[in-house]
Amino acid sequence: MQERHSNREKYFNEQIETTTQFVIPYIQEHKNISPSTRVLEIGCGEGGNLKPFIDLGCETVGVDLSERKIELGKAFFATQQLKGSIHLFTEDVYTTSPEKIGEFDIIIMRDVIEHIHNQERFMNYVKRFLKPDGVFFLGFPPWQNPFGGHQQICTNKIASVLPYYHLLPMGFYAFMLKVFGESKEKIEALKEIKQTGISIERFEKILKTERYTVLNRTLYLINPNYKIKFGLKPRKQLSVLASFPFVRNFLSSAAYYLIRK
Repeated sequence: MQERHSNREKYFNEQIETTTQFVIPYIQEHKNISPSTRVLEIGCGEGGNLKPFIDLGCETVGVDLSERKIELGKAFFATQQLKGSIHLFTEDVYTTSPEKIGEFDIIIMRDVIEHIHNQERFMNYVKRFLKPDGVFFLGFPPWQNPFGGHQQICTNKIASVLPYYHLLPMGFYAFMLKVFGESKEKIEALKEIKQTGISIERFEKILKTERYTVLNRTLYLINPNYKIKFGLKPRKQLSVLASFPFVRNFLSSAAYYLIRK
């Protein structure tokens, strides 16, 4: 598990496969994608999620806070044949504007919203980058799922596969990570994720408050990305389970949403 997070080229290719097989078809149910489509990814990392859109001829823009990931992404794309275009920026999305990068037909965020502080502010701010008929795709791990705390990034093998302990009170959780021998930097990163992790209910409350329309919502028992990572077939939550929050929240490994303002 840890190797996947340290091998960025492998992660880049995983993103390409998951977006090709699952994200693009999910968006296309409600939004046509053509060479005239402009796509923005916020928290793009190296930009692997944008490559399938580029293959369709789209103009794409990726924004990320990590200069290292952006530089790696530029190096990866330098070896690719591109049908569309890619522009990668190291920037805080709050410091940019539509006047600088334009408006977009599609915005995507995969496994990013759960890392953002003050998600209410963010979901309000990001509207300005959507065209009037634009759509916004978000995929994230709901907080209460077995690995909602991203503990799979732990160095200790037991800590990386032990489910649900991220739900413990902060002090006890940090103590366990210390006992497992995790570094101070890793513990602080996991504590921050605990602070920003987002549940299905809170996310939907934000959507309602910020006046978004939900075009589609899908909860997965087995995350689509697990097909690429582990060879597991994606499985949606049974509708009967999805209707009971206490059950679904602890069993949903991924939530996909397509929304518009």
